[in-house]
Amino acid sequence: MRHRKAGVHLSRTSAHRKALFSNLVAALLTNERIRTTDAKAKETRRLAERTITWARRVGDVLTKKVDRRTTEESARVVHAVRMARRVVRDRGAVLKLFDEIAPRFEGRRGGYTRIVKLGQRPGDAAPMSLLELLPDEGGSAPSAPAETPAKGAGKAAKPAADKGTAAKAPAKAAAKGEAKAPAKAKAEKKPAEKSSKK
Repeated sequence: MRHRKAGVHLSRTSAHRKALFSNLVAALLTNERIRTTDAKAKETRRLAERTITWARRVGDVLTKKVDRRTTEESARVVHAVRMARRVVRDRGAVLKLFDEIAPRFEGRRGGYTRIVKLGQRPGDAAPMSLLELLPDEGGSAPSAPAETPAKGAGKAAKPAADKGTAAKAPAKAAAKGEAKAPAKAKAEKKPAEKSSKK
C-alpha cells in the first residue's frame, strides 16, 4: 500500500524524476501548452499549479515598484521566488511566471491549467494529453508556439525569405507554365499525326 506517498514513480530514479518534472513545468510556463503522456501531464499539473499559487499570492506586492516595497514585502517576494525555483530551475520561466502568468490568475483560487486528451501515440499506444494554461478572463487564448514544418515537408512548407523572392515566385511559375504549354501541345499533335499515317 502507498498510503501518504503522493506522486508517480514513472520507472525513474528520484533525481531523474525531479529533473523531468522541472523541465516539463518550465516548458509549460514558457510555451503555455505542452503535449505529453497522461501520467506526466497529471503530475506536471500538480506541480505547476502549486508553483503558480506561490507567484499569485504575492501578486499585490508585485504591482508595487521595488523601491516602494517594505522590507517585509520584499522578503515575501524573495521567499516566493525561491519556492518557485525549487520546482522550476529555468530562470526565464520563473521571470515569466511572476511577470505575466501570476497577474493573469490574480482573482483565481486554483485550477490554472486544463488537460485535453489527445488519443494514443502511434509508436507505443501511450495515452497522450495536451496540458495548457487557461486563457485570460478576457478570452484571449494562450499563444501557440510557432508551427514547425512537418518532417519531410521540403522547401514548399518553408516561408519565403523576403518580399523580393515572394514577388518573383509567381512570375517564375507563370514562365514555367508557358514553357510547358507548347510541349503539351506538341505531345497532343503527335498521336494525331500517327493515326493519319495509318
